[in-house]
Amino acid sequence: MKISLNWLKDYISLTATAEEVAEALPMLGLEVEATEQFGMPPMENLVVGEVLSREQHPNADRLGVCQVKTSADEEPRQIVCGATNYKVGDRIPVALPGCRLPGDFKIKKSKLRGVESHGMMCSAKELGLGNDHEGLLILSDRPEIGTPMNEVFPDNDTVFEIELTANRGDCLGQIGVARDLAAYFDLEVALPQVAAHVAEGEGLISGVDVSTDNCPYYTVWSIRGVKITESPGWLKRRLEAVGLRPINNVVDVTNYVLMETGQPLHAFDSKKIAGGKLIVRQATAAEKITTLDEKEHKLDERDMVIADTEKPLVIAGVMGSLAAEVDDTTTDVVLESAWFKPGSVRGTSRRHNIHTDSSYRFARDVDPAGVDLWGRRAIDLILQLAGGEVSGPCLVHGEAPRGDRVIEIDAAYVRRVCGYDATEEQIVEVFTSLGFVVRDRKSGGWAVTVPSFRPEVDRPIDLVEEFVRIHGTRNIPARPVKATGLHRHDAPLAVFNHKAQDLLSAKQFQECCHYSLCDADQLKTSGSSDAEEKSLSLANPLTSEMSHIRSSLIPGLLNALRLNRSRGNVVRRLFETGQVFRGGEGELTELGSVAFLIAVDEPERTWLEREKPDFFTAKSLVDEVATLTGVSELGWKSLVDSTYWQDGHAAEAQSDGVQVKAGLLSIEMLKAQNIEGLVLAGEIIFNNESLKDTTSSTAHFQPFSDYPASERDLALVVDQAEPAVDVVTRFEAAAQAAAGDAFTAEKVAVFDVYSGKGLPEGKKSLGLSIAFRAADRTLKEKEVNTAFDKIQTEMKDAGYAIRE
Repeated sequence: MKISLNWLKDYISLTATAEEVAEALPMLGLEVEATEQFGMPPMENLVVGEVLSREQHPNADRLGVCQVKTSADEEPRQIVCGATNYKVGDRIPVALPGCRLPGDFKIKKSKLRGVESHGMMCSAKELGLGNDHEGLLILSDRPEIGTPMNEVFPDNDTVFEIELTANRGDCLGQIGVARDLAAYFDLEVALPQVAAHVAEGEGLISGVDVSTDNCPYYTVWSIRGVKITESPGWLKRRLEAVGLRPINNVVDVTNYVLMETGQPLHAFDSKKIAGGKLIVRQATAAEKITTLDEKEHKLDERDMVIADTEKPLVIAGVMGSLAAEVDDTTTDVVLESAWFKPGSVRGTSRRHNIHTDSSYRFARDVDPAGVDLWGRRAIDLILQLAGGEVSGPCLVHGEAPRGDRVIEIDAAYVRRVCGYDATEEQIVEVFTSLGFVVRDRKSGGWAVTVPSFRPEVDRPIDLVEEFVRIHGTRNIPARPVKATGLHRHDAPLAVFNHKAQDLLSAKQFQECCHYSLCDADQLKTSGSSDAEEKSLSLANPLTSEMSHIRSSLIPGLLNALRLNRSRGNVVRRLFETGQVFRGGEGELTELGSVAFLIAVDEPERTWLEREKPDFFTAKSLVDEVATLTGVSELGWKSLVDSTYWQDGHAAEAQSDGVQVKAGLLSIEMLKAQNIEGLVLAGEIIFNNESLKDTTSSTAHFQPFSDYPASERDLALVVDQAEPAVDVVTRFEAAAQAAAGDAFTAEKVAVFDVYSGKGLPEGKKSLGLSIAFRAADRTLKEKEVNTAFDKIQTEMKDAGYAIRE
């Protein structure tokens, strides 16, 4: 999209330099991709001349020898020229000897095929005024002979090429960009005055028949007696500045209004409309049309066309055909201005690979209010440049599909969202500068009427965005962010994540990062209930693979393992930190999590044979990570009847809001997911609020005893199903009670587990060891035995038998 600085100045009194405008546009969300100069730079010895005569060059068939008058006081100059588009009496630009044209091309007296030439007659391209180099630039306004060309074309222009986001269709015209710049620089916008054009009598066509829902609003004007000619210089230069090629005065007006306002228009030669009627309909199967670029297109029922009673004339919103184009013979014009559904035009444009300025704008939603207004703007210009008169009333089908909308907002909301104590005057000033109408509400705040040319502004948050965009982020003072859901680098969650990442990375784990969305099968595989699966489902998922929010990190790690294996990548250890969710009837909880996988059977070529990881490898890793949450002790219990974990080879624990699992994943579950071999896993899930702040904790030295420990072993017969952790916990409590304050009972350890011959059915033997130590002396055998006897008595009283 090209924007002309001179064109902008038709609507706003812009005093800013081109550089200042180029800096302002990105601040408004209009990215400047390139800046270029258009027009004729200041040049000396370049004047207006008049062709007095032309004779054939004696030595060249394609050259002419002209006598050209370049000054009222001097004799005509002889100039050799190869162009053919001029005639005697035409006024043209002449570069005299000493003139330096763009490209550092210096003109001097020379001989061309033996004939002297005292200058050069120039084309528009040679002067930097356009891309036309096929012939001379004919000065149709006939300026005075000898007038410096810089006085004839004083408006050297700066053209900005901007990239627009899809929601800013209002800036697909010079006026839309001028409106934003006016708000930014605090200027008034002066829109062109448009006449009403109320006419009676009969128009050039009998009516309009619309039979498709893709065209809710369609208008047609009739203009009789136009004269098709070349457009005046100012109009051609405006079009060339924004990259369009001038054609004739009527067609150029439609393109001018398109580039000025963003409203596409189409002009028909009324004599070429069969049946005197325009029909807006969907195309029929295999219907064909030859567009203005002389390419034939095969249409189908998805394409909308403007047709007469015999044939399609236009691919609606995209491109016209040769069948009804305005050419040099046209005297009566039918002018179309309409609003087509963006999706219809976008689809047709893509299917046929026809991308035009018109389709680009319709696909981004033009302003319905501009259909009538800018149609009448085009009529003003056609009557001014081509003559004629409006014949009959405007034929209208339907009505504008949308109008202005009202959004309620107050200053407190604006301040809270943008984090800035803006005054009410500042807020209202910005809204008003954008063309919004602000009215006070009795209940407080404002009712803001947003014009139809801004369809993307339809919520209070959009108004806040507009305020920040125009007021400028540079004017909002920097301050610390205060928002829920954001974590400082020294917050407990951030500290925990960093420590967990460091710990696992140091143990040769590779970190993964997955979407927090998954499919229903992953939830079922990980053991989620139907109620939880329902509570974790999205109302409007993007795809079936992203229909739920995850309840565990392990399924994502399994997917990463399978994917890497399928591509020949060897991965043995993976981990991830992130958020998971748990739900039920009417509730949803967000939790922190760390999970890891260890591929037990992944082949490894190395000279050193290593011991394969097992359940205790996974358990010890979970213990280490859990310690980072502030948990000191975990009471592990065996996992049974799990479809996700292997019975007898996995365990779980819970303490102070921290839930952990570790062990071997279910072999059947892995096979169902096409994962071969054994896979160990561990997962830690915790409430973010339960994390203990370890950033300010200080480690204190605890003196250790210089005296030896006295150890004792005890074998207890317990129920086969009783977890060892329960027995150990009771044993430790009994030991502490037996030792009292005289000495300490150090950590209890399980050194043996036995079941089978010599034990009653349903029983097992646990061998426990304990060490006693005093801080100030070597313990005597008697006091150790006394304490140990108390422990045995306590364990017997608890129902355990001592194994002899």
